[in-house]
Amino acid sequence: MELILKHTIDTLGEEGDVVKVKGGYGRNFLIPRRLAVPATKANLTNLEKEKAAIVARKKSQRDEAETLAKKITEAKVVINHRSGDDNKLYGSVTSTDIAEKLAALGIELDKKKIMLAEPIKTLGVTMVPVKIGFQISAEITVEILPLAAE
Repeated sequence: MELILKHTIDTLGEEGDVVKVKGGYGRNFLIPRRLAVPATKANLTNLEKEKAAIVARKKSQRDEAETLAKKITEAKVVINHRSGDDNKLYGSVTSTDIAEKLAALGIELDKKKIMLAEPIKTLGVTMVPVKIGFQISAEITVEILPLAAE
């Protein structure tokens, strides 16, 4: 089944692409959620008319993603956490903690985009990759410091 994507889907393609998918996936998932339309002659004609608008929208979204990547690369997240012997933390620092600190710095980012393989469990500086979109990624510098005794 051939479909025209109305939205970018990471596993299939970008908005405006004509893709081949299995019938059930197209009929039961993509079309009902308005993520795609069948690739009929009428829809292909409409796609050609909308091509310029789609290209402009993609460019503006890519520019926003590049700006966000630059902000993230320049940002340094400092987290104070309780620690014990051998620089090990009581608990761990997760992508949720990093996303909250970024929000405090004025950078809104979904925690699912922070590609932390496993929670950070030691003090020190860690580089954490972030997947922004449009095949753009960046790295956040996360510094874990011991919490000062009260």
